[in-house]
Amino acid sequence: MKILAIETSCDETGIAILSSDSRKFGEPINLLSNLVASQVETHRRWGGVVPNLARREHQRNLIPLLTKSLQEALIIKPCRRWKLSLREKEIIHQVLSREPQLAKKLVKFLKRWNKPSIDLLAITTGPGLEPALWTGANLALALSQIWQVPFVPVNHVEAHIIANWLAEPKPQDWPMMALVVSGGHTQLAFMKDPNSYQIIGRTRDDAAGECFDKTARVLDLGYPGGPIISGLATQWREINKSNAPEKIRKISLPRPMINHPGYDFSFSGLKTAVLYQHRSYSDQLKRSPFYKLKMAAEIEDAINDVLIKKTINAASQYQAKTILIGGGVAANKSLRRRLATGAFSNNFKFFAPSVTLSTDNAAMIALTGLKYLKKASLSDTIKVNANLNL
Repeated sequence: MKILAIETSCDETGIAILSSDSRKFGEPINLLSNLVASQVETHRRWGGVVPNLARREHQRNLIPLLTKSLQEALIIKPCRRWKLSLREKEIIHQVLSREPQLAKKLVKFLKRWNKPSIDLLAITTGPGLEPALWTGANLALALSQIWQVPFVPVNHVEAHIIANWLAEPKPQDWPMMALVVSGGHTQLAFMKDPNSYQIIGRTRDDAAGECFDKTARVLDLGYPGGPIISGLATQWREINKSNAPEKIRKISLPRPMINHPGYDFSFSGLKTAVLYQHRSYSDQLKRSPFYKLKMAAEIEDAINDVLIKKTINAASQYQAKTILIGGGVAANKSLRRRLATGAFSNNFKFFAPSVTLSTDNAAMIALTGLKYLKKASLSDTIKVNANLNL
């Protein structure tokens, strides 16, 4: 069983190929290829992701990435075709009518390469940015019809959780509490078994990753904010702070809803607090080399304190045995380390994907596709949902 996965939910173009001898989720797998084309430089000047620019970049990146991935997996052979069949032309015209650039690239691809030995297509159909989602979904639909390979739609948020099963050892002690934390999502999901997701907490406004980006913008740090803030925060923790002005050493930010009943999150207030505090300081203080380091450390700690306390408390209340984390913010080293420490000290098992597999990628889409293998079809239509729920 070989699965080709396509991920275009936001600003990362991902193609992956995964093989499984057992055809069952949870069994050993072999990741043959996992490629990601980043769009960070495209969106940096705008300070955030622009949906139509993301769609354009996906159209540009998908076929080159697909070709390279199939070559890495050693499952495709070249051919020499001078023209496409009438059926292939009709499919491309119907399915990719709104992606002319992608259609042209697909025509060249089909003329150059034979059908690969693929058994299943897995495609992200939500949640995400609608223009970006449609680009990947339409390519998958076209390939499914041309190659006559069934496809299965995949929920992007669930895939971030499933990424925990891409490596060994795999989580196996149920029930589990999963924290999904990214630029667009902050959720706590209780899982009593592999097919059960009960959302017990979610953000009421900004997601944690969104808060990182917005506070970085306030401090004029650049985009994306998360990695930049994390890097500066690490510097603050490692330097000698005795030379820092006392007013900087005393900088403190609120921990929104950390003691609020329930497991919902809210990070818009933290963003506002950063804005007001930043405006209140003198230009001389803000020019200090210590200022942005301390602010970054306080932002990171404020976000992580809330995430960790609510996750541990939720796992305790729901009597979970295992804590999982997934999503782009799961790449934050401080969060991973502190949540792991908190989990182990409270007698929970803890799993996190590798840093590479925490951010958007197609490997997690492929594995989630394997989980829903029985739902695969050769349908001639596909749907995307930008607001798809877990």
